[in-house]
Amino acid sequence: ADIDFENLMDEVEDLGKSEKRALLSRLSVLQAHLLKWKFQPERRGSSWEATIKVQRLDLSDLLADNPSLTPFLREEFGHAYQRALALAEGETGLKDKFPTTSPFTIEETLDPNFWPSADTMTR
Repeated sequence: ADIDFENLMDEVEDLGKSEKRALLSRLSVLQAHLLKWKFQPERRGSSWEATIKVQRLDLSDLLADNPSLTPFLREEFGHAYQRALALAEGETGLKDKFPTTSPFTIEETLDPNFWPSADTMTR
């Protein structure tokens, strides 16, 4: 009977923000590794593969637990790519090699069977 609804609503809102930040972060890391996978095929290894797989699984779990985040994913896909671009450029030292917009669709990015090859055309 003594529930502080205002405080409870603030906490729920904070949880939603936290989930959105987690989604954006995971999506950025995933896209950065897909870029590295595509543009540095000679450096591919089990660590990159594991990161791609884990980020996809974690994103799938996050979206399954929070289906209301799906529109946010679509809205922020380009923003996440800009973060991924900064990550990939910083980690590889390659500047101006990556496309300014994502060469991957949302569906490809999340598809566990999609692995970009070096010879696929960029969009």
